[in-house]
Amino acid sequence: GGKDRRSGLILTIPLCLEQTSMDELSVTLDYLLSIPSEKCKARGFTVIVDGRKSQWNVVKTVVLMLQNVVPAEVSLVCVVKPDEFWDKKVTHFCFWKEKDRLGFEVILVSANKLTRYIEPCQLTEDFGGTLTYDHMDWLNKRLVFEKFTKESTSLLDELALINNGSDKGTQEKEKSIDLNFLPSVDPETVLQTGHELLSELQQRRFNGSDGGVSWSPMDDELLAQPQVMKLLDSLREQYTRYQEVCRQRSKRTQLEEIQQKVMQVVNWLEGPGSEQLRTQWGIGDSIRASQALQQKHEEIESQHSEWFAVYVELNQQIAALLNAGDEEDLVELKALQQQLSDVCYRQASQLEFRQNLLQAALEFHSVAQDLSQQLDGLLGMLCVDVAPADGASIQQTLKLLEEKLKSVDLGLQGLREKGQSLLDQISNQASWAYGKDVTIENKENVDHIQGVMEDMQLRKQRCEDMVDVRRLKMLQMVQLFKCEEDAAQAVEWLSELLDALLKTHIRLGDDAQETKVLLEKHRKFVDVAQSTYDYGRQLLQATVVLCQSLRCTSRSSGDTLPRLNRVWKQFTITSDERVHRLETAVAFHSSAEKVLQECPEQPEAFNETEQFDEIEAVGKSLLDRLTVPVVYPDGSEQYFGSPSDMASAAEHIREKMKLVSLKKEQMRQPEATTPES
Repeated sequence: GGKDRRSGLILTIPLCLEQTSMDELSVTLDYLLSIPSEKCKARGFTVIVDGRKSQWNVVKTVVLMLQNVVPAEVSLVCVVKPDEFWDKKVTHFCFWKEKDRLGFEVILVSANKLTRYIEPCQLTEDFGGTLTYDHMDWLNKRLVFEKFTKESTSLLDELALINNGSDKGTQEKEKSIDLNFLPSVDPETVLQTGHELLSELQQRRFNGSDGGVSWSPMDDELLAQPQVMKLLDSLREQYTRYQEVCRQRSKRTQLEEIQQKVMQVVNWLEGPGSEQLRTQWGIGDSIRASQALQQKHEEIESQHSEWFAVYVELNQQIAALLNAGDEEDLVELKALQQQLSDVCYRQASQLEFRQNLLQAALEFHSVAQDLSQQLDGLLGMLCVDVAPADGASIQQTLKLLEEKLKSVDLGLQGLREKGQSLLDQISNQASWAYGKDVTIENKENVDHIQGVMEDMQLRKQRCEDMVDVRRLKMLQMVQLFKCEEDAAQAVEWLSELLDALLKTHIRLGDDAQETKVLLEKHRKFVDVAQSTYDYGRQLLQATVVLCQSLRCTSRSSGDTLPRLNRVWKQFTITSDERVHRLETAVAFHSSAEKVLQECPEQPEAFNETEQFDEIEAVGKSLLDRLTVPVVYPDGSEQYFGSPSDMASAAEHIREKMKLVSLKKEQMRQPEATTPES
């Protein structure tokens, strides 16, 4: 860093006791002399050869070497000698005599006398000067500078190659960027190193060195500040261009990656994805088959969902790039986005259509299975012979049968609706058809659906026919039970009429007129009983016809009919007895009343003695019948009324017979008087 009085740079060569390699020294001198600028070199160098720790022949060799290394730049060579050591040997070789041949002046000087030629402030402490100099510090800074210069120069070349390559044609640009895309060193690191170096150099220049002692540096060229600044400026410029190239390259790479991923999604969806759907066209022939197809479809959807996730991610990336707003990429990005959306939406629509179709098929088969089970249950019910206990159970069974038939009707209607909906969906399948002709496959599905509906219709029709037959049979059975019940009721009514006849129809009347009224009422009563009997007979005849139609044996023919005939026989016998008694009573009352009303003065009355006898005979006969029970064919006996009732009726007849007897006596008395007179 020191200068001589001519402002030439001072070059110090320290020699040591050890053997000095001239080759290394020559290389070192070449390096050191390459540092100053040409302007500095033109002012010449003052070389200080410190030989105090070396031998004369080494010093001599070094001085002669300067002639070959830097003869033009060296103006003065100061050889610092040891005290009184080289005096005799100097006489053998005088450097000053060789000045013309060497090209520079050589002087031998002691260290303490070196200040005669160079100012103390330009000499280091080793030579009695005051110039502050730290060789290791200079060496470290120099190494940093050399490293920075080398890295920055290499980096500038690389960045220039990359940046210039970005301006070439597409194909050539791709090759250039592919080969030299990443610099060998990190630009940020090199820039940071350069800024730190420049800061250090500027700090030492303006603030001084250690302890605040002023330091007189070499020219700016020697301190490398302009070179560092120039390199930093160039680096910043190239690095800025490089960042833009990287940004463009990153954007282009991102665009290419997006395009590649888009094509991967499109190719898979239009290739393997569509092929999976093409192979899945059936709807199954049962619930289990449809569920198996649904499970397979879910696996296909699971594979598609992975690609749809990629689609969502790509769509977001494309949207982000579109928002960035590079006009040159907008058209391409929108085209990619549109292509990706069209393919994904089309494939999603096909998946949804397939899922809906399978769901509709599952519902159709589910309704068909339920309807089949209902038809099986109805058929099973129809195949079991009806053996009800009474009409109510038949009505309940008939109601259940009608409910099942109504449920079958609703089930068949639901099946038709599901089937038609499924057929409509299948017909719409041809609008996209997974990219293939599905006429044959659709025909199989359509034939299957129509076949199921026709089969269910036929089964339902057969069941309806059987229900009609069963309904008729059950209605006949209801009628049969009704006839049997009504016939039994007729027997009960007839029994009640018989009971009423025996217990309440006991009066014989107080006179002929009343007896005739009772007789007329009795005939009407008999007419009611006759109607009841005829009604029961008709019901029993109807049961016979129904039993023949139903091919079954009725209990009425073996139970109700004999009971009806038996009660009717008892009623007719009782009725005849009642009629006989009433007719006898009418004859008795009529004859008695006629006799009792005749006057004794009438002569014809005296000739009717036989009439009194007849009245008495009729009265006695009537009294005798009142004491006789009604005897039925089975040997059983029944009395009219209670004994007190019969006694009352008999007493009334006796009273009248007494009147008739009294009348007879009265009529006899005139007959006895007439002969005496």
